[in-house]
Amino acid sequence: MSANAPLVIFDCDGVLVDSEPLSLAVTQEVLGELGCDLSEADGYRYLLGRSLGHVVDWLREARGLALEPSHRAAIHQRLMDRLASDLQGIPHIAGVVGALEGPVCVASSSALDRVRHSLEVTGLLPLFEPNLFTASMVARGKPEPDLFLYAAREMGCHPEHCIVVEDSPAGLDAAHAAGMRVIAFVGGSHARPAGLHAAVANHAPMAIISDMRELPAVLSATA
Repeated sequence: MSANAPLVIFDCDGVLVDSEPLSLAVTQEVLGELGCDLSEADGYRYLLGRSLGHVVDWLREARGLALEPSHRAAIHQRLMDRLASDLQGIPHIAGVVGALEGPVCVASSSALDRVRHSLEVTGLLPLFEPNLFTASMVARGKPEPDLFLYAAREMGCHPEHCIVVEDSPAGLDAAHAAGMRVIAFVGGSHARPAGLHAAVANHAPMAIISDMRELPAVLSATA
């Protein structure tokens, strides 16, 4: 491990694991049963990278739907089952992360049990555990900076010595607000239907990559 290497903070969904289409499909399914139709475009536009609290608030304000605890539990359990059967890691991620010289951690809007489950299913958990941080550990989720600042403190790193890898505008905004550099990843299978490249380009990442094998060169260029 290089003493001068930055802390690389990875988002989980859409960055380490290709989970966003599965998550949206389950959310659409449950909301449809509640009489609330959510299009793929609106799901990616308004919910991508957001904490559960934000999702609940948006559904109430934009769609007039009060998402009760039982509804949230249904989404969560169906998604956990779907992840167990269908989830794949982002191509090449294990080799790339395993070869990085500096410290790494995960900072995700998802619940801790979902993050651990996703990483376990895809064989990535040993690369990160115990350094898993989630929105449940802070007062405000993304796009606020709280989660990234918390992860940096727990890892013993100053924000300016951190680089975040994110796939959502909310995550990019959170990284900027935390005073961290951020790389946008647009290689998940949701990137095209979500219009991700254009969306993240408007949030000033230091680089945009679509293949995780590009990450080491980008990190080296920032040293």
